[in-house]
Amino acid sequence: MSDVAPSEQCMNATLQFLTDETGQKTAVVLPLADYEKLIEDLEDLAVVAERREEPTVSHEQLKAELKRDGLR
Repeated sequence: MSDVAPSEQCMNATLQFLTDETGQKTAVVLPLADYEKLIEDLEDLAVVAERREEPTVSHEQLKAELKRDGLR
């Protein structure tokens, strides 16, 4: 059976750790909003990793393209 360990602060919310009989942390409980933020961050990192090999565009070139497309 797991016990709830004392809380720790992280991401502006309180985390709770579940522990086993020996006091070893086995799981973490966090607010749903923090979980969703973590998932969103992981998805963003996955996109960055997928696009790592794409050519870069200079700031000036980006501004010119936005102006050309009527977005700036």
